[in-house]
Amino acid sequence: MSSVFQWLDYSEHERRKSLEVIALFQEQDTRDELGVGAVRDAFADLFFPGTSTIQTRARYFLFVPWIYLELERREIPSAEIAKRARIAEIRLIDALARADDANGTIGIEARDSLKRLPSNIYWQGLAEWGIRIFPGSQDQYHRAADSFSAARNRTVKNDDNELVGDGARVNWHAGIPTRPVDFPDDASFRLTRREAEYLRERVFTRHPTTLLAFLLDRGRPGEGADFPWQHAQLAEFLSRHQEQLDHARNFSEVIHGAALLYNLMLSEAANREAWTADYAARLVEWSQRRDQRHVALAQWDRVRFWDIVSSVHGSVAFGTRRFVDRWIDLTLSLPDVGASPRTRALVAERELALKGVQARLANPRALERWNGAAGAAQLNFRWGVSSQIIADIHAGLASSNA
Repeated sequence: MSSVFQWLDYSEHERRKSLEVIALFQEQDTRDELGVGAVRDAFADLFFPGTSTIQTRARYFLFVPWIYLELERREIPSAEIAKRARIAEIRLIDALARADDANGTIGIEARDSLKRLPSNIYWQGLAEWGIRIFPGSQDQYHRAADSFSAARNRTVKNDDNELVGDGARVNWHAGIPTRPVDFPDDASFRLTRREAEYLRERVFTRHPTTLLAFLLDRGRPGEGADFPWQHAQLAEFLSRHQEQLDHARNFSEVIHGAALLYNLMLSEAANREAWTADYAARLVEWSQRRDQRHVALAQWDRVRFWDIVSSVHGSVAFGTRRFVDRWIDLTLSLPDVGASPRTRALVAERELALKGVQARLANPRALERWNGAAGAAQLNFRWGVSSQIIADIHAGLASSNA
């Protein structure tokens, strides 16, 4: 699939989003089948900037610059740097696989055949946290390696012909902790206290008002919480975070019904009795939870909701907003959304608008490729990934290893 995408003058933000779509393509239960990804990502970026759904552990935020800083020091040329970086990252996989905690090792199964390396997965996050200073894409960085070496070897003088330093370009934050002497061959995910303090400081500096910063400052591990609004410290969160989480929770819970109905309709169309029974039961459970929160949902300030969403990445597409608002209206007015022709028509129309001739509900050939789960998971706004990263940093802060 990588041959389909040409990264020319693509913005780094759009490039990251497209790569995440590719990575999630096989994770059927988390795909954005009904086109609400803009809303999902707005809240995820608001709460946990610099994260992505396919990140795993916090120390990758240091592994990647350590690899590239060493390659820069060795003045590896542009023609070789991508290859050398890949070799180092594969060595890192082997080392992490041997460690006592290998959970979250990217590429542990694929090893040499890994297509998307950790450096690519974390590239945007490194910029968001102010660890990567180089402003371009990873490919642009590789192509510029020769110019880095040339600049490093060029002296710079002022108008009085006095030496004022070299011309080396600063591609990485100056405060990055020194890499261990045995890296990458004896790497692990355990952060030292200095490393954890550095990562926390980067978040505080770049994103001081976010939920991520709060949880790194005053938070405790969110064990047992499937969603950020289930965190044991919710009552201690800042008022703005509580408000944002209220809106995120409402959206997550309401739109989950649309995802379940979509999968129910697919199950029926495919004549899959077991799947049909499963999604019908899940939709009944969803309806019961909706009824329990009906008052809160009926009082939901949707004008404020859309204001918050738009404040992150700009206005959401009209079609997305129209679909979401219509679904919420129907959710609040119909006791049985699964049996309603109106909700079913809305979901079918939305899929057709998004996918055209590839819409499964309208194309039997496309339906045949469905594996039984298409975006059926409830949105958690990257909480799973982010809570692990937060836990890693907290563990490092408590470490006796300075």
